[in-house]
Amino acid sequence: MTIETPTAPVQDQPKRIVAIDILRGIALLAMASYHFTWDLEFFGYTDPGLTAFGWWKIYARCIASTFLFLVGVSLYLAHGRQIRWNGFWKRFAMVAGAAVAISVVTRIATPDGFIFFGILHEIALASLLGLAFLRLPALLTLLVAALVIAAPVYQRFEALDHPWLWWIGLSAINPRSNDYVPLFPWFGAVLVGIGVAKLASASGMRARLASLAAGRWANPLVFIGRHSLAFYLIHQPLLIGCVWLFSQVMPAKVETPQVNFLKTCQISCEQSRDAKFCSSYCSCMLDTLEGESSLDRLYNNDQTAQWKAHLGDLAGTCTAQTDDKMTEGGQQ
Repeated sequence: MTIETPTAPVQDQPKRIVAIDILRGIALLAMASYHFTWDLEFFGYTDPGLTAFGWWKIYARCIASTFLFLVGVSLYLAHGRQIRWNGFWKRFAMVAGAAVAISVVTRIATPDGFIFFGILHEIALASLLGLAFLRLPALLTLLVAALVIAAPVYQRFEALDHPWLWWIGLSAINPRSNDYVPLFPWFGAVLVGIGVAKLASASGMRARLASLAAGRWANPLVFIGRHSLAFYLIHQPLLIGCVWLFSQVMPAKVETPQVNFLKTCQISCEQSRDAKFCSSYCSCMLDTLEGESSLDRLYNNDQTAQWKAHLGDLAGTCTAQTDDKMTEGGQQ
């Protein structure tokens, strides 16, 4: 048994890579900008559904992917040579504890969309599962990453529709949550980080990155990047508190459910069709839902197979009617 004394030199002590802290800091600021926009939407200052579609949806996924990629990179840099169990379990407990706290708080504050498996839950689970890939070849790790990312596109199972299994990410339904980051496909981003870190270490890029120094301009980003968990936990309550205070002085205009439906439907529809078609299509959907008094059922996020099939039928009918109307209008 070898006992290290306080004066013994530390062998192969990995040097902290400042570039990773900077990248993490940039991702955190990007996340804060997205959350601020979400807060404005939540309080009615922007159109409903703004952050759920189009550019904002892509922006959010890029931010989440960057975070999870860096989780994989950091996991390998910290434990690739040898798993430091004390440090690992300490960090795991902090992240898992924060994830549980967020679930409890959001369950109380926003029960209809509470965070039951968000990015912190994913980071905790992915960090644990990622340990199994630290010794595997980089290319095999990247291959598994590709399969994990592709799985939800090709594989969905009604047997996984139970709420206790939603964390897997392969259920046939899409659960409502203000931050839903399930195992599939997001664990794939962590595996990509592990695989890239392995390749970077083998090629000597890791050593070159570790030798880079940043200027004073990067100090705020480095500080944020090195205290990422604290920043994550603090920034959103602070931002949403500021928007709430502003709303007490200058409240947003309150729209009817019908207006909100049309705005959300229009934004969603325009991802694949033109504005003229979407305006007619959304009006058809709203008239039909109001005619059968089921608009509230839509807003209550009914996830039953019967309701989903009914919505699909309504969408198909309104699509056909709108296409016919557009065709007739074009022939006149």
